[in-house]
Amino acid sequence: MLLHRRAKSLDRNNLPWLRASYHFKVDATGNPEHSPLGPLYVWNDDEVAVGAGFPMHGHRAVEIVSYVRHGLLQHRDSLGSVGQLQGGEVQVMSAGTGIRHSEANHGKVPLRLYQIWLQPRVPDAPPRWETRPIPRAPGAGFTVLASGLPGDEQALPIDADARVLNAMLKAGDQVSHALGRGRQAYLVVAAGQIGIDGETMASGDGAVILNVETTHITALEDAELVMVEVA
Repeated sequence: MLLHRRAKSLDRNNLPWLRASYHFKVDATGNPEHSPLGPLYVWNDDEVAVGAGFPMHGHRAVEIVSYVRHGLLQHRDSLGSVGQLQGGEVQVMSAGTGIRHSEANHGKVPLRLYQIWLQPRVPDAPPRWETRPIPRAPGAGFTVLASGLPGDEQALPIDADARVLNAMLKAGDQVSHALGRGRQAYLVVAAGQIGIDGETMASGDGAVILNVETTHITALEDAELVMVEVA
């Protein structure tokens, strides 16, 4: 089963410094059909203006994965971590018992990123921050970027029953991805257009994948996909 969340159905926020689309409702006024999926409860598609950003603020008991699509992200936090992530990099911040951080666009072009929030298994773990490049080799199928599941030791660790994956496809590529019994996923088309299980998805669209052990995807044009699997 595929529950399509087309880009035009997403809640939005348009400010002078921030343009955002929300794949999951962020408050009581949001689209009631866009409810959380297991531990996954936030997926924001943000565009941050040059010189702007989110000032120092705090989080507790949340796993935050930031997938930088384009531009330059400057990260600072209360652990003393400082980092600059360019388009094509991903970071994990486990808030745990509490962390304060800021995220700003220190580049020369608008910053585009996904911010993905997951409920942790253990709410009071020590906070931490890590980064890694996003694999860009097309045709290789899905790559695990971050995971809290056994067997994914090469990925960035997260304290959640979930894994975050991406795929770069060339037009005409076909890929099958096994979710396994009892698991579900949320898929976003970051760029391009695909066919999936009889449905067409365009850039900016999202979809909940339910009750499917294996999903089948065809790239109708060059495409970049991001997916989160959950129990």
